[in-house]
Amino acid sequence: MALLNVEQQDLRKLVAEFAAKEIAPRAAEYDRTEEFPWDNIKQMAELGLLGLPIPEKYGGAEVDAVSYAAAVEEISKACAATGAIMAVHISAGIMPIYLFGTEEQKQKYVPDLASGKRLGAFALTEPNAGSDASRVQTVAVPDGDDYVLNGTKCFISNGGPAGVYTIFASLDRSKGVKGITAFIVEEGTPGFSIGKKEEKMGIRASSTVELIFDNCRIPKTNMLGKEGEGFKIAMVVLDGARIGIGAQAVGIAQAAYEEALKYSKVREQFGKPISAFQAVSFMIVDMAIQIEAARHLVYHAAYLKDAGLPYGKEAAMAKTFASDTAVKVALDAIQVMGGYGYSREYPVERLLRDAKITQIYEGTNQIQRVVIAGHILK
Repeated sequence: MALLNVEQQDLRKLVAEFAAKEIAPRAAEYDRTEEFPWDNIKQMAELGLLGLPIPEKYGGAEVDAVSYAAAVEEISKACAATGAIMAVHISAGIMPIYLFGTEEQKQKYVPDLASGKRLGAFALTEPNAGSDASRVQTVAVPDGDDYVLNGTKCFISNGGPAGVYTIFASLDRSKGVKGITAFIVEEGTPGFSIGKKEEKMGIRASSTVELIFDNCRIPKTNMLGKEGEGFKIAMVVLDGARIGIGAQAVGIAQAAYEEALKYSKVREQFGKPISAFQAVSFMIVDMAIQIEAARHLVYHAAYLKDAGLPYGKEAAMAKTFASDTAVKVALDAIQVMGGYGYSREYPVERLLRDAKITQIYEGTNQIQRVVIAGHILK
């Protein structure tokens, strides 16, 4: 792939071969059972895939953002749920602590997360606080050397299996986003429990749950950053996480495209393969164009991140276009395959269900357009 240098291509090839051999064959069964794919996670941990962009001093592989995006794409092509777990763990689970944690916090948490000994999660969303983070109702009250957390989070990816959570709570709700502060909360902390597990349309093997805090007491040393910096932390983390979601969407789209392309060459009607008909061939061509454009946007955002340049606008563009592309390509793949595409005998109906969430999480595509407008219309 011309977009990647030799080292990046080698990593992509390694991940692609692993994903095709070990992850793809189990994807349909994990989707059917909704079982968390621990076997996949353990094998990825052994390969060092769960700490790819993290520096070696903290137990990571220290690869660049472009390499990370390529790896997420390949894992997601094989199993979107596993790709989502990986992307959330790294981009939203480890990165808040790595980017904003004290050295003591980094040494305590990041090596275990980067090695895959523990999974990470990120908890901002609440029943009444989705796109509007200023409505966060979870509160943190200082009490001696501790903070006491009370509230509920919802739609938390990796919730349950995760061992370390970045939680956002308000110290003063009258201040809106300026009152939000970030905290590190570990599984098993008294007063912290897992609530309802969501039964989802897609990425069914990933765990999405409610988190409940009932007089959950954590030490003040677990505050991440400074008081009132939580919203800033969340926005910085989400900018980077959108590159991962864009890569996930490209992987899903690529899988759907390959299924439709393969089917179109062997399915015959009126005495010839349906790929010979212009109506079908043009659909296949459009899929290829859209996927390549989406991949370029994702890699461009990752390149800017690697270069230390502003990338918030580009990450939002990449996430928006790639996720819209994933849904469209999956829909068109079903159309190319007709009744078989609608059947669970083939994976494209699952890929459509998996694709839809990429338009929603890490900021809906409507919110991404607000973000982009803020950059280009200022």
